[in-house]
Amino acid sequence: MSYYKHHVFMCVNERADGSQCCAQCNAQASRDFLKKRTKELGIAGQGGVRINTAGCLDRCSEGPVAVVYPEGTWYTYIDNEDLEEILQSHLINGEPVARLQLPDPA
Repeated sequence: MSYYKHHVFMCVNERADGSQCCAQCNAQASRDFLKKRTKELGIAGQGGVRINTAGCLDRCSEGPVAVVYPEGTWYTYIDNEDLEEILQSHLINGEPVARLQLPDPA
């Protein structure tokens, strides 16, 4: 059994050259929101959900991005409402959110 039921990596990378990156989409605030919500709901930690800051996940043009393990489900999102939907549907109820999923790389 895994230490966490779900491990979420959220890219907060910032590119010094100004090219597209997740940081330009308020990724840090989004990560902070999701981390706070998991704590509020009592699902953070061992046996539950871990929200982690990630550097570049190499899908900059599709960002902001997050990936949920162990499933390996990749998401993009626009706002906290999208993150709340991922939280409620996928992280709590085990149902990935199809409309926010990124396609598998070719």
